[in-house]
Amino acid sequence: MVIETKLFGEIGVDESKLIRFVNGIVGFPDLTDFLLIHDSEGNGNIQWLQSVQEPAFAMPVMNPLLVKEDFNPVIEDELLKPLGIGNPEDFFVLVTVTVPREIEKMSVNLMAPIIISGETRKANQIIVDQEGYEVKFPIYEILKAAKERAGE
Repeated sequence: MVIETKLFGEIGVDESKLIRFVNGIVGFPDLTDFLLIHDSEGNGNIQWLQSVQEPAFAMPVMNPLLVKEDFNPVIEDELLKPLGIGNPEDFFVLVTVTVPREIEKMSVNLMAPIIISGETRKANQIIVDQEGYEVKFPIYEILKAAKERAGE
């Protein structure tokens, strides 16, 4: 199948690569089918969840461990059951990235991680009710420092 996107133009889609959100995503419950697109022009830290249903909707996401090494929220098994996850190593976690006009205020939402089953390709966005997981966790300085270390 082929989809037309606002950011990436026309994309050929292997339907086995679709990620299906069992409950939609926060703020957009009707958007359930997405592709994970890797940013070939960037440094590889940022990826994009591109909606299959809404061509104009793509949100930047990243692995939370890249900016918060101790990211390990407690997630109830009941929230994972709809994903068909049996083995903890089978899933991966992403967080949404916010990039405002003032790039120095770039942040990730650690309070609402996205859990994806690598086996079933089903996903769920979980709300974490724990201290230390912010909605706007600043990442600009962290990414800048990591880039500088990589360039040394």
